[in-house]
Amino acid sequence: MQEIKIYIDYVTRVIEAIGVLTIFFGLIYSLLMFLIAVIKRTPNQFGILRQTLGKSILLGLEILIAADIIATVSTDPTLRSVTVLGFIVLIRTFLSISLQVELERKFPWQKKK
Repeated sequence: MQEIKIYIDYVTRVIEAIGVLTIFFGLIYSLLMFLIAVIKRTPNQFGILRQTLGKSILLGLEILIAADIIATVSTDPTLRSVTVLGFIVLIRTFLSISLQVELERKFPWQKKK
């Protein structure tokens, strides 16, 4: 049983790394798209930067939430670890909704205009 926990810890660390790399490569991609928009003199250059960067941050946050859930559920869940997980998920969910509202100018549950 102890060996399984070690493997799950490795999997959790890999998923966390994927989340961080998603945000990092999203930043690089966003900057490249911004530079291309500047070179082509595309209107709304900063809007392109905000949209692409915001989407990569949202995806990275979702991946990091998944890693936190796996880490908490796979270990011996105590009241403290579940409470900490709840706060982490709550904060990240609030950030995700805030970013989505900022990017799409509407709440996720509203119909498309």
